[in-house]
Amino acid sequence: MQSDTVIIAGVGFFTATISLFLALGDNRKQRLLDDTPISKALGVFIGEVELVGKCVRKDPPLSYLAGKPCVQYRWNIIEHWERITVKFSSKGIPYPSTERGSELVASGGGAVGFYLQDETGVVWIEPKGAELTSRVIFSEFIHRDEKMYYAKGPAEEVGGSTGYRTFTEHALPIGTTLFIRGRASERPDAVAAQIKYDEREEMFIITDKKEAELSLRMGFLSTWLNFAGATAAFLSVLVLFAGPSPVFASIFGFLDMVFGKKHSTEMFNRGLDGVHGYVFVSLLLGVGLYHLTRGLFWSWMAFNSMIGLRNRVAQAYSLIDVQLKRRKDLIERFVVCVKGFREHEASVQTLLAAARAQVGGDPLKALAPGILAVIESYPEIRAQGLFNDLSKQLIETEDRIALARGYHNNIATFYNTRLERIPDSYLANFVKMKPEPLFEAEGFTYHPSAVAF
Repeated sequence: MQSDTVIIAGVGFFTATISLFLALGDNRKQRLLDDTPISKALGVFIGEVELVGKCVRKDPPLSYLAGKPCVQYRWNIIEHWERITVKFSSKGIPYPSTERGSELVASGGGAVGFYLQDETGVVWIEPKGAELTSRVIFSEFIHRDEKMYYAKGPAEEVGGSTGYRTFTEHALPIGTTLFIRGRASERPDAVAAQIKYDEREEMFIITDKKEAELSLRMGFLSTWLNFAGATAAFLSVLVLFAGPSPVFASIFGFLDMVFGKKHSTEMFNRGLDGVHGYVFVSLLLGVGLYHLTRGLFWSWMAFNSMIGLRNRVAQAYSLIDVQLKRRKDLIERFVVCVKGFREHEASVQTLLAAARAQVGGDPLKALAPGILAVIESYPEIRAQGLFNDLSKQLIETEDRIALARGYHNNIATFYNTRLERIPDSYLANFVKMKPEPLFEAEGFTYHPSAVAF
């Protein structure tokens, strides 16, 4: 076997390997996207989260070309040129030739931190380090006679300029609905969550596209990478058996036939004669080996993915537990506060009895509806600072419990669905993974309130 045959086949196998790992990487990212539920701003805690909301900021910068308030923008100016060059014919005779092209003459941009706002609240977003995509907000073809040509572009022109420039700007204007995937952490300047770059997070995405679009794109890319990898593996084995010359002849002959070149059929047939006896065995060995390897590595990736998902279910439950402990501490203070107000009134006594029962360990029930009813019935109680403050804290805590419970149940449902979905179910049964129970509680719902930032 000649050395060039081994080298070409080795390049093919290397290409197949790279394609395989890139495809698995996209598949893993797709699973992460699909297996993470959308959180609400008020329910963002520590860890991996996905959010949907509008970008807001009190003092946003203005984009360079469109002059719109944005949280991120990038712009470029391309100048078009036309030049006369001298070329030589096959006989060495010079003749003039016109060449046309374009050149980037200026570019720039900027990004600032912002709040992502939904109906429950806001979360601070620091975009540095994110995979960020934006929309076109300005695109114009401008002649040098127009003011913007020099006002926004450089004074110097490129050689052979046609006097036309294309001005383009991409941005995320204030109020744009965004999808954000990243890792939440505690802000250093406030008792609140933030999302910023974290090297432990595999994906930090800020985009105006929907999650389903991102997932579909990753799945499509993974499919094509697997196709390219299997093809490379097949051709590598074919080169080992038939040699590189007939393989290349059949490939280039086919491409020439597609593009209508002369003598392409002859080249294709000559190459086909040299490889047709090895096609089946190359498919069996090359494509079979590729998919066998892919199956092994997919199992490893899927197992780690389900383990990570199970751990996130446990983390989601621990977030509920944190809020329940905070609620218990608040209730004990709330009982002492309520005892001083109108104990002879039935509604207040009912609320007090319910609060005492919660301290005593009765089944978990929400107190927020009773608190809101008492506040509405007794304005003088609402005017008491301590009662008012404890009520707000307790209602907000119950809102957080409701959101944390919803997040836990959503991610637990995603995990349980993975255990039932083919082919994940075969792997789950093999390693004896069990479904996770949903968290049940009575009366905990989110109470919408005004959002400020």
